[in-house]
Amino acid sequence: MDVAELQTGQAQVKDEVGDRCQKLFQDFLEEFQEGGEVKYLDEARDLVKPERNTLEVSFADVEKHNHNLATTIIEEYYRVYQFLCRAVRNFVRDHAEIAVEKEYYLSLIDVPTRHKIRELTTQKIGTLVRISGQVVRTHPVHPELVSGTFVCLDCQTVVKDVEQQFKYTQPNICRNPVCSNRARFLLDTNKSRFVDFQKVRIQEVQAELPRGCIPRSVEVVVRAEAVERAQAGDRCDFTGTLIVVPDVASINLPGARAESSARHAGGKEDSEGVTGLKALGVRDLHYRMAFLACSITPTNPKFGGKEIRGEELTAETIKQQMTDLEWNKVYEMSRDKHLYQSLISSLFPTVHGNDEVKRGILLMMFGGVPKTTGEGTSLRGDINVCIVGDPSTAKSQFLKQVADFSPRAVYTSGKASSSAGLTAAVVKDEESHEFVIEAGALMLADNGVCCIDEFDKMDLKDQVAIHEAMEQQTISITKAGVKATLNARTSILAAANPIGGRYDRTKSLRQNISLSAPIMSRFDLFFILVDECNEVTDYAIARRIVDLHSHVEESVERVYSLEEIQRYIMFARQFKPKLNKEAGEYLVEQYKCLRQRDATGSSNSSWRITVRQLESMIRLAEAMARMNCSDEVQPKHVKEAYRLLNKSIIRVEQPDVHLEEDEGIDEQMDVDAPSNENLAPNGQMAAEPSVPTDPSEKSAAASKKKLKVSYEDYRNLSNVLIIHMRQEEAKVEDAASLGESVSGLKRSALINWYLEEVATDIETEAELIEKKMMVEKVLDRLTYHDQVIIPLTRSGLKQSGAGTDEADDPLLVVHPNYVVDA
Repeated sequence: MDVAELQTGQAQVKDEVGDRCQKLFQDFLEEFQEGGEVKYLDEARDLVKPERNTLEVSFADVEKHNHNLATTIIEEYYRVYQFLCRAVRNFVRDHAEIAVEKEYYLSLIDVPTRHKIRELTTQKIGTLVRISGQVVRTHPVHPELVSGTFVCLDCQTVVKDVEQQFKYTQPNICRNPVCSNRARFLLDTNKSRFVDFQKVRIQEVQAELPRGCIPRSVEVVVRAEAVERAQAGDRCDFTGTLIVVPDVASINLPGARAESSARHAGGKEDSEGVTGLKALGVRDLHYRMAFLACSITPTNPKFGGKEIRGEELTAETIKQQMTDLEWNKVYEMSRDKHLYQSLISSLFPTVHGNDEVKRGILLMMFGGVPKTTGEGTSLRGDINVCIVGDPSTAKSQFLKQVADFSPRAVYTSGKASSSAGLTAAVVKDEESHEFVIEAGALMLADNGVCCIDEFDKMDLKDQVAIHEAMEQQTISITKAGVKATLNARTSILAAANPIGGRYDRTKSLRQNISLSAPIMSRFDLFFILVDECNEVTDYAIARRIVDLHSHVEESVERVYSLEEIQRYIMFARQFKPKLNKEAGEYLVEQYKCLRQRDATGSSNSSWRITVRQLESMIRLAEAMARMNCSDEVQPKHVKEAYRLLNKSIIRVEQPDVHLEEDEGIDEQMDVDAPSNENLAPNGQMAAEPSVPTDPSEKSAAASKKKLKVSYEDYRNLSNVLIIHMRQEEAKVEDAASLGESVSGLKRSALINWYLEEVATDIETEAELIEKKMMVEKVLDRLTYHDQVIIPLTRSGLKQSGAGTDEADDPLLVVHPNYVVDA
């Protein structure tokens, strides 16, 4: 073969710059010391392990050791990279106990300047640069042919070490001088060298985007140990170089080869004639830029510039990352008695009031503890919050501030999002024509917060897509032959407008927003913001807004800076608090209370209390314990969680009670009731008494229609009546136990008792009549509408007069299951 090599004239050209760099870099690895020891020696010895092949070197160390070498690497990175890898190989061979024949690679970190994707121009081709962006798509890992060994199919000559240039590259001609084969070669896979290869697409981060521009994206090629480092949604720094690769999608060289070989083999060229340049295998040259990365480091600029992968974090590792000053601040914050209030005022200094909403959002950031049961069922720890309110009540302001503050947050609008955009899309790769998964908003916000504005304006089919993500925290995809279950462990912070723009207080929460019951039950907290006219509040809000516009810096008062809060939340989230016995019992009691109140007829809850609300209470209590850096959940944490949930599930303002309208219905019900013995079989007597004949009666009927009381007054009055009835029932029971016969409380007696109680407040006869009428109407509503009071009448044969008296003045008892709502 040597003769053939000489005859074909394959002279090896020496690269002097590369050789010099190799020698200098090897000297650096041998000589660079830290703490009296050669810094990279232990890491190099580790590379002999089968799974290791990449040495990570800090570029700052290279600069310290030899400035000229560092400059050459930056300017001529692509040219000298293979020489640097050879230096690593020689270094490992010299110092490792076992000689292992394999490829070694170099990974450079801590390159000084960071570039945006937009700044990648042709001047950067071949130089060492560091770029940052958010990963939006990852491809599966493939083996890539680095250096191929081919066998000539005509003469069986072996052609070794054919370097691959970003596409499948065969030898130009067989090495045997006698053989003139140029096309028919077979790849010998056993003697060729492969490396792990993955393509990742990254996109500009929204914060770095110039005004009015679409985010640009670039393909990143990673090899060896760098594969699978970046997941969709991560914000990473990629160190490497910009390269130009042939656009295989448009060139499509394998098709050209197949076409030309078929033409020669079939011998049909005479009949076909010349079919143009395409048939000759000639193409227009299309090139595109890609980024060849040698190292990937996850970036979190909010926390010291670095972030270990979320799964490996513990409180201890975070403490080691901090300086003494930072740790002392975290410790001081954990001892602060007013931490709860200080954190919400520091997080949202520009929003006035709405403290309950701020508290809910703060606890959402701390989050509960995710758990896995013995059967493998996962229970989510993330807290979902929904804010419903009138326009201009700072809903979007909350969402924007959370999206800016949280290290991994995605902000999206409901109307502009499709179900695939929120969850994940299956797209076809241009080159390999495989289907790959492109992450949506919920996947990008994994282990973070997804802020969805205009949640009520989403189409119903798009809302259904996030059902699974909100409770099971996974996204299942079965499309185009791709079956996958992806993680979406994200908290959802949603903002919605009521139907018709403004919150209607006469309706319940469910009637006010166009969300389905399953979606509503998946939210842990609902907050309702109503734009009320209040002189004091309006003045304070106006004052705050004017201050913000006139002198922004001075008007923002923060107890802690955003970086300190960020650091504290990251530290506190490592705690895994457990419920103690007292807290568990208190939780059960509170849940029973909520369920009982929900089951009674006069319930004023926004929606049904389900087991999900119990789990919400547990999560909120765990978040409170985390905020206090506590290892166990105590009753005080449960109390705050119950208070927040209670604020959330009770309607903001109950509608006024219209007594007359209901009473009309109740009269009809009363008339239709079978217990009324005066009703004729065909019903002709029912209509006679209800027609007013006298004009004064007509006016009285008209005034009756207008009688209404506020919900607060109605509740207070009904509570007074029911408590008195309960006391009277207790007296009757005591008397019965002593053998005395005492009749129960009649309706007329109850009305007279109430009028005596309020006699001091009544001055005129008109007021007395009005009070009497109101008590009667309230009793009617409690009896026939809320069904809290049960009227008792004797059944059986009796005189007609006695029956009428008893129907007008029955014995009244309270429903045994009713709980008085304080």
